[in-house]
Amino acid sequence: MASSVEALQEHDNVEVVWRAYELRPPGSPPMPAAYRAKIEAARPRLEAIAREQYGLELKPGPFGTDSRLALIGAKYAEAEGVGPAYHRRLLRAYWEEGKAIGEMDVLAEEAVAVGLDRDAFVAALAEERWLTEMLADVEQAFAYGLSGVPAVVFANKYLVSGAQPYAVLKRVVEDVRQERVDG
Repeated sequence: MASSVEALQEHDNVEVVWRAYELRPPGSPPMPAAYRAKIEAARPRLEAIAREQYGLELKPGPFGTDSRLALIGAKYAEAEGVGPAYHRRLLRAYWEEGKAIGEMDVLAEEAVAVGLDRDAFVAALAEERWLTEMLADVEQAFAYGLSGVPAVVFANKYLVSGAQPYAVLKRVVEDVRQERVDG
């Protein structure tokens, strides 16, 4: 399963750097029922788009999954050289396989699937270093003005929010490249 962002990297020599963002960080107030209902009402449309445009059958994991451990694990996976595989694996696990990626056992299973040592991965989730790196990403997201995901920042200054098709992202890349030429 390749995302539009990964497709850009493969075809246009674009470097993709994943950053952490917590939708509901610890200590957040409870989600209002009306907001949750709005999100759930939009799911059938999201599933239809995934099926029609990308050939994906979505079977999302539990609503409101706490992603903090998964995001901390991503920092460790990146340092171990398997960051892209880890990101792809967790996206597939959550969105297509319905797994609860906020649970330690599920995360450890997915980490092993991308070649990480289970015990080392589990130990890394408790290390301050990886939490600090993850929180630095969250701070950077706030500095960019992000308030949701997915979001893509091009050339550290152009924000594209929401899940966008390949053509939209490709056009932004072309615009940024042209700006640099005209620069």
